Amino acid sequence: MDTRERLIESARELLWERGYVGTSPKAVQQRSGAGQGSMYHHFRGKPDLALAAITRSAEDLRDRAEAELSAPGSPIRRITTYLRRERDALRGCPVGRLTQDPEVMADPMLRAPVEETFTWLRGTLADVLAEAQRKGELDNDLDPADTAAAFVAVLQGGYVLARAAGDASAYSQSVDGVLGLLTGHVR
Repeated sequence: MDTRERLIESARELLWERGYVGTSPKAVQQRSGAGQGSMYHHFRGKPDLALAAITRSAEDLRDRAEAELSAPGSPIRRITTYLRRERDALRGCPVGRLTQDPEVMADPMLRAPVEETFTWLRGTLADVLAEAQRKGELDNDLDPADTAAAFVAVLQGGYVLARAAGDASAYSQSVDGVLGLLTGHVR
């Protein structure tokens, strides 16, 4: 991994662990093993590095979700696989946690990849739900867009519940609950 990549990966981890304020250039340099000169050779400053790290986290979230939601198989199976994927519930979502960071949300440049990712995720889930309706797997009583928004809210809320309880089973319970609700609409 080259220096630029080490800097981005270190910033990603620190943003996930500590948030924007807690992610100092010095901490990124220490974690990455890169010197100050290297950091400023690749990035104009902390906001530029943070944007690269946030964008990378958002891309990774989208790539993983896309792989599961576009895989072969029935739409309901793909959604179930996506929702049940193993996640580190106690750490939370690396993108979702950024929504609780006032500095990230106050900066339109840093907020953009977060907002775009959740918009994309809701749209992609809605498309898969609409596909399930077209294929006759899911009744037409559910609105795909509303249901997709509920799925994303349950996942993010499941992280919050798990972190608050210090118990990953709270996350699993949230997923089980939303899948139970979905099952009532499966044909």
